[in-house]
Amino acid sequence: MSASRTYTVILEPAEEGGYIVHVPALPEIVTEGDTEAEALAMAKDAIELVVESRHERGEPIPDDIGVPLVHKLTVAVAAWEFRALL
Repeated sequence: MSASRTYTVILEPAEEGGYIVHVPALPEIVTEGDTEAEALAMAKDAIELVVESRHERGEPIPDDIGVPLVHKLTVAVAAWEFRALL
């Protein structure tokens, strides 16, 4: 199987350092890396493995669902600040 696909990858800073990786179109993928480059490499490997596995089992391989817009919202609550990604 040789086809090129593009997937949105979300890097979320981990509390202990590094990044947690999510791929919205392939929710079974959750991986991590100590640096951004390592996290992206782990994401690439995970995507390749999941797509290959789905293909072998005859399961559909979803197209990228993308993330149309990400907002950062800062909300002051009492004496502390809460930051949420919407």
